Amino acid sequence: MAQAWIHKPKTDLLFIIGPTWLSLLLVLLFHRQFTELQEQYNMLFWLVLIVFIDVAHVYATLFKTYFNRTYRRENRKLLLGLPLFCFVLGLTLMAFGQLVFWSFLAYVAVFHFVRQQYGFFKIYARFEAKPMPIIDTLTIYAATIYPMLYWFLSPARNFNWFLEDEFFTSNQPLLRSILGYAYVAILLLYHTKVVRNFIQTKSFNWPKNLLLWSTALSWYFGIVHFNNDLIFTLLNVVSHGIPYMALVYVRTQSSTQARQTRYTKYVAIFIAVLLCFGLAEELLWEGLVWQEHFTFPIQIHDSWQFLWVPLLSVPQFTHYLLDGFIWKSAPK
Repeated sequence: MAQAWIHKPKTDLLFIIGPTWLSLLLVLLFHRQFTELQEQYNMLFWLVLIVFIDVAHVYATLFKTYFNRTYRRENRKLLLGLPLFCFVLGLTLMAFGQLVFWSFLAYVAVFHFVRQQYGFFKIYARFEAKPMPIIDTLTIYAATIYPMLYWFLSPARNFNWFLEDEFFTSNQPLLRSILGYAYVAILLLYHTKVVRNFIQTKSFNWPKNLLLWSTALSWYFGIVHFNNDLIFTLLNVVSHGIPYMALVYVRTQSSTQARQTRYTKYVAIFIAVLLCFGLAEELLWEGLVWQEHFTFPIQIHDSWQFLWVPLLSVPQFTHYLLDGFIWKSAPK
């Protein structure tokens, strides 16, 4: 069986599968030092993980949609209407309070993160002889959904997605145990199938299984095993943001426009655009809303947050909704 790499083995291992494994290695080696590191280098971690990966990766969507002349022409109404829809929905949610707004966005974000891992998994399964079996689907979803259910059923977590109390949680140790046994059973069933298939066909899908293992380990260690904000952020952000940017770059780099541009120049433009947009957005969030790392010289009254929060969330919200279209255009 041919290995179903998205681009090339080196590219996939370095930028799609590898970042999660590297993050896991760092966590396993230095997890005891992470609390101290977070206190000493809080600004640096915020800049690298939040600004240059988490926020910046949102703008990679631009290269597949708004910056793509053909896509822009064929989907003009969608690209104009979707941000407006997100803004109006955000204003409506803010009318019920910031907690309602951020809770809604957090649940949408979780769905988005879960679906991205499913999307990569399905791409890597595209060369297999039969359509993806139900056990494969159950396994990739279990790798992401079980840790989230554990979070919902174990409120004493020292981290959050956006802000405190955004998820509905309830301490249910018995239900956590039942779900844990089901999770292990699904993983065992999947790997039994993989071993049996290898014995019968002598074939093994390396990218698909490397992605599954990295997903299961990063979500489990980031949410269930460790209860540390920096570990959660590192595993969550790196395993999501960098592969996403790599996928978009690979797909746009294969287009006619990209082939006419020098490779190194296009990489520099791609990265520079993402970093500039990410930094600009986060500066606005900090100055107008969070005010954790710095404040604007001119103070903005908190009463205006009903407008700033929905407005600044439009790129992120739009990215969540447009993301499905990017997966549909994934390589066949």
